[in-house]
Amino acid sequence: MSSSPESAPDMPGRLELERLSDGALVVVVSGRWTLDRELPHADQLLTGIEEGPKADILSFDGTRLSGWDSGLLITLVRIVEYCSQAHIAVDRNGLPKGVRRLLELAFAVPGNKGGKETQQLPLLARVGATAINQWLSFLAVLDFLGEITIATGRLFTGRAKFRRLDLWLAIQECGADALPIVSLISVLVGLILAFVGSIQLKTFGAQIYMADLVGIAMVRAMGAIMTGIIMAGRTGASFAARIGTMQVNEEIDALQTTGVAPLDFLVLPRIIALTFMMPLLTLYADLMGGLGGLIVAVTGFDISFREYYNETKNTLTMTNLGIGLFSSLVFGFLISFCGCLKGMQCGRSASAVGDATTSAVVTGIVSIIVATAIITVVCNAFGI
Repeated sequence: MSSSPESAPDMPGRLELERLSDGALVVVVSGRWTLDRELPHADQLLTGIEEGPKADILSFDGTRLSGWDSGLLITLVRIVEYCSQAHIAVDRNGLPKGVRRLLELAFAVPGNKGGKETQQLPLLARVGATAINQWLSFLAVLDFLGEITIATGRLFTGRAKFRRLDLWLAIQECGADALPIVSLISVLVGLILAFVGSIQLKTFGAQIYMADLVGIAMVRAMGAIMTGIIMAGRTGASFAARIGTMQVNEEIDALQTTGVAPLDFLVLPRIIALTFMMPLLTLYADLMGGLGGLIVAVTGFDISFREYYNETKNTLTMTNLGIGLFSSLVFGFLISFCGCLKGMQCGRSASAVGDATTSAVVTGIVSIIVATAIITVVCNAFGI
């Protein structure tokens, strides 16, 4: 154990346990504790503590340390953790100041004991847990829908508290600001429908019926569906992210503290704006889709503008237009509902905002597809 001062800097790391007359334990740490050397393990020392008489306190003697790095900290952490489990008090004052500070950081936040080992539940238990979670999610959706219904009642009776400016800003965001992306996607969809239809129609020399194909497809279904998907990825995600960020910053709690209903102030203007702007955007998308089909017909098949226009006008009916506009109204409500719901259910972290945004987009798009299927089946059943 003893060595001359000249050899101390080159002395390998050592770990010894001493018992004092009063029963206290002293761990003597000496030599150079760096990872580039072979360091002693703490197992033998811990065995000595366990096999010896029960001690109430353990202290350290680090006066003969000539150098250290994380290798020393790993060993000391094991010793301190063992003492904590054995209910032995630890006195760290004998260690260098830097070592004490790093140990304090290491034990500042308790580790997650269940983090490394996850118990695998039986299949039936997992199915039951999933079913319960789905049922609770369904109840949460119904609860949120009921709250929106009550907030709408307050709106019609003039008791809803929200700024008219927020409503106009939401209308601008859901309407005019979305025109560029709606224009691009709708024209491309019209081009695609015209090209796909022309492959078969050209065989029979019936290229003029591209106008019928593009017109009916865009007005009855595709215009509303594509606009809904665009708005789900653009506006629904924005609703979830903004409201979720307000949850993280505790702004919604502040609104409740001041007596303002968050649904009136945050949710209602967004649902109203997107629900009533979707039919207008769908009409615009129908027009852009028809323009895409017109471009293909005029440039690729020598069909004049007047011929294409007359064929489209003779094909479309108010029934087709009404179905598309009704679908867009439903889509607008579903997208805004999902975005606001996920935003209000957001957790209190940055990652939770990202999860809420992703969930809002996925849920919105799935809702659009399901609603389209239901509307199609109902229209087919009634012969519409």
